[in-house]
Amino acid sequence: MEFIKKHPHQLFPGITLILFLILFTILAFGIRDTRLTWLLECAPAMIALPILIFTYKKFPLSNFLYGLIFVHMMILVYGGHYSYANAPLGEWMSEWFGWSRNNYDKIGHFMQGFGPALYAREIMLRTSPLKDGKWLNFNCFSIAMMISAIYEIIEWLASLSNPEDTEAFLGTQGYIWDTQTDMFMCMIGSILALVLFRKLHDKSIKKVLSWFNIKPAEPKNEAQEA
Repeated sequence: MEFIKKHPHQLFPGITLILFLILFTILAFGIRDTRLTWLLECAPAMIALPILIFTYKKFPLSNFLYGLIFVHMMILVYGGHYSYANAPLGEWMSEWFGWSRNNYDKIGHFMQGFGPALYAREIMLRTSPLKDGKWLNFNCFSIAMMISAIYEIIEWLASLSNPEDTEAFLGTQGYIWDTQTDMFMCMIGSILALVLFRKLHDKSIKKVLSWFNIKPAEPKNEAQEA
């Protein structure tokens, strides 16, 4: 308890890290598709986790962002366990809304816009002269869309290299507009994140800057931004 009082900023990231490692380990067993599909689906989380751990002391993120990253990673590893086309949550959604396909992948692509837009926002607010405004939002939106486009290219390249084993990774389920709707969900996610969660994000950033005595980057004025 004494340690927690002295280091309150470490409590939430520590809890989310432990919880993720437990759930990731559980979901790594008994996968429903090929190990290659699982690896491709979970790769972003597996790459991001060590980066977050090793950069924590030099660049701790806000608790809001750590919570968002946890949710994002869980969406990935849950989808990797079942494969996106067979995820039970997607099947339940299909029953509820009368959909003809499992749309769990659209949750993943929505989060692919929602998360990166706010990840980019915090990094740029803390390391660049940009302040909250039109140019910051434009850059964050553009970064999220770029990541989504790169992911679609990766899916295409994976399908060319190994069409049979990567079919579940693509998750098209015969839907000819799958790529376009993936990008659309990313766009909606990034816009909603920037419009609805800006103030909450700002409060969380102020807390982490205060905890670690970090001086924020000097913002530019409107004339400099233009």
